Amino acid sequence: METISEVEPHVLEALEPGEQLRVRARSREAVLAVTDRRLVVAAPDRIALAVPLEGLRRIQFDIERDRPATLVIVPEQAHDEPQVLSIPRDQFAAAAEALVVIGRMLAPADKGSPIA
Repeated sequence: METISEVEPHVLEALEPGEQLRVRARSREAVLAVTDRRLVVAAPDRIALAVPLEGLRRIQFDIERDRPATLVIVPEQAHDEPQVLSIPRDQFAAAAEALVVIGRMLAPADKGSPIA
């Protein structure tokens, strides 16, 4: 578990009172942060995206040989700008963890599901 001092200041500034950071991954452009309420894309100079998890339309994670992965985040509302992030190899696990957290929050396991 990370300490608060290890989290980038621009990510901490984006958090609302009482909001809990669940996971974060660094891209070349910004930090992807998943909280108990929202998905936040925080660059050092601005908050590029901050939407409730229910406000996500699509997330796509593409991995190609010899390139950084591409993470595309498309919000439901047209006024929220889609984000395209380059995820370096050393952040693949953190990005995958963020996707798992988002997926579990958006699609809770139902009692008949074989996967928990």
